[in-house]
Amino acid sequence: MDPGISLVLIIVGAVVAFFLLLYLLPVNLWFTAQLSNVKISLLNLVLMRLRKVPPSLVTNAMITSTKAGLRITSNEIETHYLAGGNVNKVIKALISADKANIPLDFKLATAIDLAGRDVFDAVQLSVNPQVINTPPVAAVAKDGIQLIAKARVTVRANINQLVGGAGEETILARVGEGIVTTIGSSTNHKEVLENPDRISKTVLSKGLDSGTAFEILSIDIADIDIGENVGAKLQTDQAEADLKVANARAEERRAMAVATEQEMKAKAQEAKAKVIEAESQVPLAMAEAFRNGNLGIMDYYKMQNIQADTDMRTSISKPNTGDKGKH
Repeated sequence: MDPGISLVLIIVGAVVAFFLLLYLLPVNLWFTAQLSNVKISLLNLVLMRLRKVPPSLVTNAMITSTKAGLRITSNEIETHYLAGGNVNKVIKALISADKANIPLDFKLATAIDLAGRDVFDAVQLSVNPQVINTPPVAAVAKDGIQLIAKARVTVRANINQLVGGAGEETILARVGEGIVTTIGSSTNHKEVLENPDRISKTVLSKGLDSGTAFEILSIDIADIDIGENVGAKLQTDQAEADLKVANARAEERRAMAVATEQEMKAKAQEAKAKVIEAESQVPLAMAEAFRNGNLGIMDYYKMQNIQADTDMRTSISKPNTGDKGKH
């Protein structure tokens, strides 16, 4: 082989080996850590490379925490990174909590981060409380007047309840329930309008933040509007319903009366038919009496005279409608 080519290959191999050595041995990170008074060995940095953990991330996190007066080991940072956590946010959160005198250790911070919550924002929310505006909550007082209230809830994060604690939706639901209960127990709507702080005090005393990731600092009633007269509307609806029931019952009674009337007419027709049937038997009975000699011809004439006299008296006793029409 040509000596020149061999020399070039040796030089290239030496350069590659040098950069590979620098990659495996991050001397600059180790040197920076030593200057920052961070105790971390060069072998540990090499092992981080082999474990696919960025040595720069761990080293910078340790330098930042050490400068802030926190004691965090490289093993703890590595473990949290391998678990899928956000190392930088955890370190920032720990520093912020330490400066604000909020009790927060590395174990709790990593648990909050792995639970899916932004631990740094949670610390910021503990320092700077947040105001949550509730949607309009409608409730009805005992006098039937509807009131629509809006509230502002001031909360701050409860660090110890961030893991497994309920969120803003639960706070809003509980506050809304408290507003409905307080208004509903009021004798009339004027009491609520005169003392809106009564709602705040009553709701705040219920301990609505238990089991949530927040601590309620105050509940302020921002606005109360008068809605419908629900009581009067319900009474009107009830009156209309009663009227419909009464009409239905009256219609039922009328139908029964009509049915009874038709039944009585049918019975009257039946009775008339029986009378006609009975009258038709009279000539037959008279003929039978003639044949048997129980009725004589003079008796028959006498009976006819009595019948004619009776008809005459009946016609005289009835008013003459034709004459009245002439007059």
